[in-house]
Amino acid sequence: MTLSGFLLFCGVYAMATFSPGPAVAAIVARTLAVGLRRTAPFILGIVAGDLVWFALVALGLAALAQNAQPLFLAIKYAGVAYLLWLAWKLWTAPAAAPQESPAARGEGWKLFLGGLALTMGNAKVMVFFVSILPLVVDLGTLTPLLAAELAVVMMAILSTAMWTYALAAARARRFIASPRAMRMVNRGTGAVVAGAAVAVAARG
Repeated sequence: MTLSGFLLFCGVYAMATFSPGPAVAAIVARTLAVGLRRTAPFILGIVAGDLVWFALVALGLAALAQNAQPLFLAIKYAGVAYLLWLAWKLWTAPAAAPQESPAARGEGWKLFLGGLALTMGNAKVMVFFVSILPLVVDLGTLTPLLAAELAVVMMAILSTAMWTYALAAARARRFIASPRAMRMVNRGTGAVVAGAAVAVAARG
């Protein structure tokens, strides 16, 4: 891959990851609700999901992924179900001032799998890896070394994008002090997450 091709890939991927979508909505909502530290496993799941899609395309399994509709529909609706559950938890959360609380046993793995399922079923991610990625990366000349290099770059760009949104939400969270403000934030972010779930479910 030439330097210009590499920079083109980085630019296109950065635009795709920094543009708001269901993953960003879920990250912002979760950070506002429970804080930055307990959002980390969810972000790791999102990053892992992108790497799985990249591996599928790099190994030439994109056609199989497109044809295995029942499996990917199940993954898609698992992500939708997670978003709806998160929206409900936010909408019904107590209107108390935000504070850090200890994570429940196994919460990290549940969040990781939730982020993974959301990414695997997100139409925006599917379109990028199945349709756009082959336009900016010559998959016919993709070597294992180049694939590993691109995976590292993807992890860096996507992690930066998701943590940027999470840090911004954490900063905003510090200014929420009254129960009324917290109730508004909970219900507002819950509505956004529910809307993201509907958008994911509605896309083909």
